[in-house]
Amino acid sequence: MTVRFIMTAFGEDRPGIAADVTEILYENDCNLEDASMTLLAGEFTLILLFSASTVDVADHLSRACRRLEMEKGISAFFRPVESPAMAPGNGFTPATLHVEGLDHGGIVYKVSRFLADHGVNIADLKSTVKASPESGTAIYHMDIAVQIPGSATMETLKTGLSTVADDLNVDVTLSTT
Repeated sequence: MTVRFIMTAFGEDRPGIAADVTEILYENDCNLEDASMTLLAGEFTLILLFSASTVDVADHLSRACRRLEMEKGISAFFRPVESPAMAPGNGFTPATLHVEGLDHGGIVYKVSRFLADHGVNIADLKSTVKASPESGTAIYHMDIAVQIPGSATMETLKTGLSTVADDLNVDVTLSTT
């Protein structure tokens, strides 16, 4: 029986963090299926989906995660997960949402709340703040891969997102992929 897990891990950025974390998966005969890794505020962060042939591996991984914390300064947490309930192609239309404007609080919250209220699933979200080359002003950029349910129309979503954009004073574009 194959069991799937999600792990999140992070530690102060240095060479070898990805190797340190994935080593414990390798040593416990786990198979890394999907990963997202990035540097955030000087912390290297990892989100990993992996599988193991038995649930008994959880005890070994728990000890390995504690060892990572003590010896390497890497915090790692994991839990078992079920198969995804919402997969592309199951009545959903993939689309991309781009948001850009002056950086301020509430952008992710208000956009994601609007999407949730309309049954739109977020599959991936990437955001960053960059200084404007002309003025040095902080400009917020966000790209979201979404799955739009068949019950939602693009026109309704675009109209609603336009209202959210006006409220936030940002530009929002929605395009199907």
